[in-house]
Amino acid sequence: QVRLVESGGGLVQAGGSLRLSCAASTRTLNNYVVGWFRQAPGKEREFVAATSWNGGSTYYTDSVKGRFTISGDNAENTKYLQMNRLKPEDTGVYFCAAVIVNFRLPINAYEYTYWGQGTQVTVSP
Repeated sequence: QVRLVESGGGLVQAGGSLRLSCAASTRTLNNYVVGWFRQAPGKEREFVAATSWNGGSTYYTDSVKGRFTISGDNAENTKYLQMNRLKPEDTGVYFCAAVIVNFRLPINAYEYTYWGQGTQVTVSP
């Protein structure tokens, strides 16, 4: 069982930055992929980015490429999503998720086993 806790959301003006954190409760994460998803009001949860736990592979949805970056602190069992040049359309509840999988980075929410509670990101115009 893996418990994930997100933090770092908030209200920011367009063009600003936020860094989200995803802290995992276990140290045995070498075979895990961590994904970030977001959900705007009235919309389905959508994929944002994913990374292997060791950071060797990352993948971003097109709308955030060049603006968002995943990094990690393995000693703290934490992954970060650095979000720069934020836009109002980035507004939503951001979730991190984890799954054991090898050789690929899932982009569908249903493929992930463990989820955090979410953190709200609001970008004002």
